[in-house]
Formats: sequence, C-alpha cells, structure tokens
Amino acid sequence: MKDCYLPNGIHAVEGMLAAASIGAIWSSTSVDFGVNGVLDRFSQIQPKLIFSIAAVVYNGKTHDHMEKLTSVVKGLPDLKKVVVVPYARSKHEIDLSKIPNSVFIDDFLASGRGGEAEHFPQLEFEQLPFNHPLFIMYSSGTTGAPKCMVHSAGGTLIQHLKEHILHGNMTSSDVIIYYTTTGWMMWNWLMSALAVGASVVLYDGSPLIPTPNVLWDLTDQLGITIFGTGAKWLSVLQERNLKPAETHNLQSLHTILSTGSPLKPQSYDYVYRCIKSNVLLGSISGGTDIVSCFMGQNPTVPVYRGEIQTRNLGIAVEAWSPDGKPVWGESGELVCLKPIPCQPTHFWNDENRSKYHKAYFSTYPGVWAHGDYCKINPKTGGIVMLGRSDGTLNPNGVRFGSSEIYNIVEVFEEVTDSLCVPQYNNDGEERVILFLKMASGKPFCPELVGKIKGAIRKALSARHVPALMLETRDIPYTISGKKVEVAVKQVIAGREVAQRGAFSNPDSLDLFKNLPELQNF
Repeated sequence: MKDCYLPNGIHAVEGMLAAASIGAIWSSTSVDFGVNGVLDRFSQIQPKLIFSIAAVVYNGKTHDHMEKLTSVVKGLPDLKKVVVVPYARSKHEIDLSKIPNSVFIDDFLASGRGGEAEHFPQLEFEQLPFNHPLFIMYSSGTTGAPKCMVHSAGGTLIQHLKEHILHGNMTSSDVIIYYTTTGWMMWNWLMSALAVGASVVLYDGSPLIPTPNVLWDLTDQLGITIFGTGAKWLSVLQERNLKPAETHNLQSLHTILSTGSPLKPQSYDYVYRCIKSNVLLGSISGGTDIVSCFMGQNPTVPVYRGEIQTRNLGIAVEAWSPDGKPVWGESGELVCLKPIPCQPTHFWNDENRSKYHKAYFSTYPGVWAHGDYCKINPKTGGIVMLGRSDGTLNPNGVRFGSSEIYNIVEVFEEVTDSLCVPQYNNDGEERVILFLKMASGKPFCPELVGKIKGAIRKALSARHVPALMLETRDIPYTISGKKVEVAVKQVIAGREVAQRGAFSNPDSLDLFKNLPELQNF
C-alpha cells in the first residue's frame, strides 16, 4: 500500500506508475487537506509507504508542510517508510529527525538501485488479474468516516480509455491539461491519458496567479489540445470579463471539459463567445464511486446550452421516480441498470459487503442509485444535473461529508449542536450552509464565526469552509436520534416535509423556512 500526500506534479505521477507496475495499491490526497482530513482516510487503510512534500506553494507563497506531515505520520503506526520530496525547499532546510523511518526521495531511489545512482534495474511489470486493485478512493464521509472504495486496474483502465478515445477523440498527438489536485478523481482520470500516448500537462497552484490568464498562456505555449477545469473557474473568468479569444491564439485547442458542479447555461454562452467559437464544450459528470463518468462529451452530436451531451457508451443510465419508474424530461434519481467495469470491486474493511450494498443498492434493490438528481431531455438525449439527493456536500467539485465539519465545529464549547446542508440556486450551483445551535449563555458573533472558519480551514482545507453560518434555536432529529440533513435541505429549497412523524422534534423544521439570509443565491 502506497499513499500520496503530494501536489499535482511529476513525483505523484512517477509514484503512481511505479506502484501500478508492481501491483501495489495507490491512494492519494491533496496537500491542502489538513491532518484530520488525511487521517480520516489513510488511517483506515494503514499504508506501509507514504510520499509527501516538505512545503507547499500557493498564490505565490511557500507554506511549510512538515508540521502536518509529522502529525499524519503519528496517526499511521503501520508505516514502514516516509519518503520526503524537498519540494520548494532545499534539503538542508528540512529536519527529518522528528519523523520516524523518513528519508529523502533521492536517497530512497538510490537504495533501490543498490546505492548506485547510475544503476537502474531492468523494469519488470507484474502480470495480474483484471480485478487486481489499483486505486483506493474515498467517499465524502456523510455519516461517518469516508468509505474506502477499491477500484480495479482493468476496470479503471478500460473505462478511461473508452472515455478518452471514443468520447474524447484523443490520440497520441493530443496534449491534455486538467486543473485538479491529487485528491480529486479527475487526477486519476487524467493519468490514464498516458495510456493513449497523449502528453499530460501537470499544473500545481492557483489558476489565477500570477494572472487569471496563466492557464491560457500555457495552452498557447505548450499547444494544449484538451483543456479540463471546474465549472466554477469558468464562472470566475466570466465575472472578471476576461476574453481569451481576444488575448490568446488557442489554435491548438479542440476540447474544453468542465466538471465538479453543473455548468451554468450562461457559461456555455461565455465559452463560445469569449474563449473559442469552434471548440467542443463537454460538461462531464460521474463520480469518485466509479472513478469516471456516467455521462459526458460526444464529438458526433451537437452541444446544447445547459446540457451534458450524452449518456456514455456502455452505461445504462436512467432517471427514476421514488417508486422505481423511469421518468423523462423531469427530475429523477440517477440510476445505472447494469454492472459496469469501473464500479468498485469492494470497500476496504467491508467483509460482508454491507456498506457497499447500503451505499448503492439500498434505494432500488439490484439497481445502482448514485445519489444524484438529474433530468434527461427526451428530445436531445442531453442530461441536466440537479444536485445531490443525499447528504453529501459538493460545492464546486469539492466533495465531502457533513460529519467532517461536525467533528471540528462541535469541539467548540460555544456550540452545542450544528447542522451542515447544501443549498442550490436556479443554475444548479451549490453552496454549504452551517447552522449553529449555541450553548446556553454563549452568543453567536462574528468572532466565533471567524474561529470556526479558521479551524475548518486548518483541519480540512479552505474549500471546506461553509459559505454561510447562521444561528438556529434547534436542530431536527429522528426518533432514533439521528440528525436530519435531507429534510432541512428540502425546507430551505421551499419544499414541504411530509413524513414529520419520524422526527422527535418536528416543529424544529419550521425554523428553517423562508430565512432572509438564504434568499439571494
């Protein structure tokens, strides 16, 4: 088991390919994850080897990473080796003495060559079964610790090649960039472009520094042909009134891909008007659960404003009503009727497969329910994604669970309880709202909000910080003592909750109706 706590750079790529070549399992998380976020994931799989960097560079500033790494290593008692890359730091600036079994990357590689830097052993690739594990990915941890999803080498590769070659028209002459971290499944997806023979561009850091045009500059400099990003970044460019079509050549570019959140209809207009008029704009959607896409781009059919083009080949996707009937042209639960090679082979530490069954097959017996609402246009075949149907939070493609927030917030003595839910606007964008129930005699104030934001940012990441925090007098619970997030999500969306008999305090739901702070989104 090899874990990666690295940025999107060459060391992560080399480590993953090396692990795959010997049949080891690779698992990665982003360097902007705090100690809690990393240990919630890695402590479940207890890796033997971890790769990390010594410092992080973001927004033009260098941030030390060693303190976080030291805390992570303390929480992983089975580690045999910690390999440190002197990224953004020279070796003499880095103190490894506090980290047991730690070694610099060049010394680690030299030990594998018998101590001789010039001697490279003959590469040998293990021949293993189709279903041999390649990646462990993580669910968001909505109701507890993130689930550890094991993806097979064969299933992942065949699915990604289908998406790259058949859906993406990719060839060995393509140059692809995807703005991602190693903690997002799009990184794993991007790596498979190497199997096509395409060139992969790795970018680490802010997409707006040193200028908001930095990625378009790279597109012209490197001849990028396929450009992938999150929908939110395109919105930011539009808000800043940037017009790459007027400032850049972009002659090489034939495809722009967007995922992470629904691509707004006005973003389609913006791309074709201000970036490039004859590009394929592919909004794609899938998930960590399948480390790929249910639906996405298709070079053989038109692009319709506000719609994902098609359901992907070999993916039997439909939208279903609550009673298990297909619905067309209206909102339904995203289901997949037949097995697909990229679904997890199993969950780690789930011997009787109960977690696996509950995650995907408890809503409709024998049918994969993904936890998303969607609408399929019967005229065009296009799909509109309508947000999560469960308690998972997914603002701007950063997928996480409410329990990750609760574990931090409810440590504060001022807070007696909390509830974290998503809110959607008419464009399908999502933001996270955190409701706080204050302890007796403790005021809700800007200072407390600032402290909580800081704690979440430090333990998880800046992208986990809720967009809005509000005080509430009570939080709904079921009779069996569980917080009811989905019901509050329905209330703030203006829908009634019919099954009030399941609540121990049903009147608390009324506290979330027509809140003025939530109206302008």
